Amino acid sequence: MTLVSVVFDLALVVATMLVTATLVIVGPRRIAAAVRDARWRLEVCLLPLAVLAFVLLVRWSTVDVVIRLERRVVGNNITPQLFELEQLVFPQNPVTVLQTFASPALTEFFVFIYIYGYAFLLLFPFVAYFALSKMDDLSTLILAFTANYAIGLVCYVLFIAYGPRNFDPLLFEPLLYDVFPQSQSLTNQVNQNTNVFPSLHTSLSMTVFFLAWLTREKYPLWVPISGVLAISVVISTMYLGIHWFSDVVAGTILALISVYIGRNYTIRGIHRSIRSYLDSRFGDRRSVEQQ
Repeated sequence: MTLVSVVFDLALVVATMLVTATLVIVGPRRIAAAVRDARWRLEVCLLPLAVLAFVLLVRWSTVDVVIRLERRVVGNNITPQLFELEQLVFPQNPVTVLQTFASPALTEFFVFIYIYGYAFLLLFPFVAYFALSKMDDLSTLILAFTANYAIGLVCYVLFIAYGPRNFDPLLFEPLLYDVFPQSQSLTNQVNQNTNVFPSLHTSLSMTVFFLAWLTREKYPLWVPISGVLAISVVISTMYLGIHWFSDVVAGTILALISVYIGRNYTIRGIHRSIRSYLDSRFGDRRSVEQQ
């Protein structure tokens, strides 16, 4: 199966899930209002979306640069430390424990969750919050996602870490590629095998769940759905041999930090703070030089 066919299959399944969830959770009335007032809603969120797009562009366009920084400049491979830490804390590695329950049906479920469920989990909140009468929650979501990707990118530069399946394929089974080998053509396009600590699958999924809980009065049905999906994604990353338990913990902490940033800051506010800091730091120096 080629990359195009994998992407098409992913888009078709996720689109079906999005349409179904939108009709059931968001409802026709909110959908109609969102379509009617789409222009001003987009205008309100244009700046946060532009910043998120910029961060994603930087992340995906600097893959080679990041790899060179990781391996030639920083070169801090923490994989052995992660493995030893989990061996010290747990009587048996959590990934190994999860994989003892492996079965064809369970593996297919977690593969579906890891690929299709994860994509749906990340995309649906954009639709749901766009349909609300105010764009505050959507702006919070966008800024929280931006923080996840930005902080994650910094961590990936600072820390080289390989997942269990790459660290020791004899001890940890690479179940994702064993069951769904064609997914490798997709994952290779969006990720690197050293982008492990923290787990962005975990951080973004838990970010969605935390925000779902904070907005539970607006979409009460979304809370249990997002919770089950988020926890399933987290477990799938370990069950499939992609992430360590330490990556999951770090990803959850990153989610909490990102939600805090999203709830308490805005893009314009951050810009003003940075500008004010730079002016206070270098403004006096420029005025002295001019004198």
